[in-house]
Amino acid sequence: MKLTLGYLRVSTADQSLDLQRDALAAENCLRVWEEVASGAQKERPQLQQALDSLRVGDTLVVWRLDRLGRSLSHLIETVGLIESKGAAFRSLTEGIDTSTPTGRLVFHIFSSLAEFERELVKERTLAGLAAARARGRVGGQPAKITPAKARQILRMLEDGTPKTEIAAVLEIGRATLYRHLAEASD
Repeated sequence: MKLTLGYLRVSTADQSLDLQRDALAAENCLRVWEEVASGAQKERPQLQQALDSLRVGDTLVVWRLDRLGRSLSHLIETVGLIESKGAAFRSLTEGIDTSTPTGRLVFHIFSSLAEFERELVKERTLAGLAAARARGRVGGQPAKITPAKARQILRMLEDGTPKTEIAAVLEIGRATLYRHLAEASD
């Protein structure tokens, strides 16, 4: 038996679910899960229960796409999970219905655009890092032990200064000092 199930969400308790309830009531949803949770919130137990309830042939209906996903990538992941269960997804406001060829096409175009955007960001990041390296910049934190501090460490060790005192005087951690000494001895 194919079921139509619904999911509603508002971000804060002072917002009303009435508009979404009315829209899903018109879709004759057998069961509707309601949640008050920020879209950015990762844990949404009602959404998880709705997803867990889906069976082959069922359809999960939302009023608008942003009610389901925190971001485009999260939305794509969630709809992928729905489809992996053999169920469909429908967003009333955007008119997306993954049970139809056109709905799947529209959704996959969104997915392709999101993947394209991720690849562009990755490409720009790698290009920026390469340009910085070409200018002599290295990522990460600056070295705690400068060449001058390294020379000071050697002098203090030769004078018999305890390692704990050396670390305190140079304002470095003992672990940093020991790591430097191990690297210097190699």
